[in-house]
Amino acid sequence: MSWRELKHEDVYTDDEVKARLIDDLAHWYLENGWIRRKYKTSGWKGTLMVVNTVGHLAEAAFHHPDLSVSYAFVIVKLKNHAAKGITNKDFELAQKIEEVVMWQPSQKDGSALEGTPDDVRFKYLKYD
Repeated sequence: MSWRELKHEDVYTDDEVKARLIDDLAHWYLENGWIRRKYKTSGWKGTLMVVNTVGHLAEAAFHHPDLSVSYAFVIVKLKNHAAKGITNKDFELAQKIEEVVMWQPSQKDGSALEGTPDDVRFKYLKYD
C-alpha cells in the first residue's frame, strides 16, 4: 500500500513518511518519530511571529505540535499522540503551516501586496 492509499487515522511507516515528505514537504524531515521543520528567523520578533502563526493554525485544527523556540529559529515537531505515530493530521497541519509561514505576496503574480522590503530593518524570516 502506498502512502496515497492511507486513511486519515492510519499511522504511516517510516518509509511512507519519508516518501510523503519528499513529495509534499521538502523542508521537513523525520527524526525520532516526529516530522520536523526548522524555521530560521532574523531575531526575536520574527520568532514570535512564527510561533503565533503556528499556534493559531494548530488551535484552529485542534492538533498541537511541540515547539522548540530560540532567538532566531523555531522548530516545529508533529506526531499524533493518540495514534502513536505520524498520520494525515500531521501532514495536513504541516502543509498548512508551511503555506502560511512561507507565504510571500508577489507583484509579478498581480498582487497589490508588495511584500516585506528587501532591507535588513524589515526582514523577519529567512525564506528557503
